[in-house]
Amino acid sequence: MKKTKVMLADDHLILRSSLAVLINKLEGFKVIAEAANGKEVIEFIEKGKVPKILILDLSMPVLDGYETVKILNQKYPEINILILTMYHTELIFLELLNMGVKGVLKKNILPSELEKALKLAANSQHYCSSDDINKIARARERQNLLTNSEIEFLRLSATDKTYKEIAYAMNVSPRKIDHLRDHLFEKLDVKNRACMAVYAIKSGLVFI
Repeated sequence: MKKTKVMLADDHLILRSSLAVLINKLEGFKVIAEAANGKEVIEFIEKGKVPKILILDLSMPVLDGYETVKILNQKYPEINILILTMYHTELIFLELLNMGVKGVLKKNILPSELEKALKLAANSQHYCSSDDINKIARARERQNLLTNSEIEFLRLSATDKTYKEIAYAMNVSPRKIDHLRDHLFEKLDVKNRACMAVYAIKSGLVFI
């Protein structure tokens, strides 16, 4: 029987290797490559190792999960992405779904749930745990508070990127970023970028 190709991307070697062993024991799945960051994912794919499913960690060096998803959506939309993370808030979960990922997996996921997620992703379907369904409901209630652009700007503002680099990452003009920044200062009742970063951290939009 032809096996579904899976690629893993996580900067923690032990976790990544353990996950690979587990997946290779499942019927119908085979791990074809392991990457430590998003840059390595892109390099593997460009060399011909194209998976049906990519299990991708959000927090990685060099190129993180968010940026990797954006690149893959543009260049390889046929790859079904499952996000791997220790913790995610309602806002993060909804943002990831809006980006087109097929599901969000906790790093302590049970083998039976992992197999379920893989089978659904192999058929381009979404995986949602009962907890995820509740997250979607809560996130949609809160979504009116912040737009997707505002969420992305907040997340990037909590990094060391300059506003010019943020504008490039979001594919908008520097003037648009200035307007977005000033609007969020007023909306969140903060006075500077440092306070915005604190808000982003407390909201779970970034991890420290």
